[in-house]
Amino acid sequence: MGWSWLVWPVGAAVLVAAGYVTATLPRRRAHQHARRVSWSTARSAIDAATVSRDAAPRTVAEAEQLLTRAQTLAADRGGPAAARAATDYARRADELWRTAAGPEGPA
Repeated sequence: MGWSWLVWPVGAAVLVAAGYVTATLPRRRAHQHARRVSWSTARSAIDAATVSRDAAPRTVAEAEQLLTRAQTLAADRGGPAAARAATDYARRADELWRTAAGPEGPA
């Protein structure tokens, strides 16, 4: 009879722990998924900008700077906000190189 009072606090602690895990696990998984998707998009945009740079008939200094910023952010491996910024820089650089290539586009 002396140990029966211990069951209630232990049971309450187990319930609290289970509730915490149940609430935070899906949120953590969603955050990790969003981060992976953001970086995948950023790497894709950087690759596309690199191809446009290689195909451009001339160099565009502003586009080079934007691509360098995107690559630097990708090397630092920040969160989803950094990935979105890297994607934006790479897409703007890609657009500048495509504009430099003219209406016929890169060769």
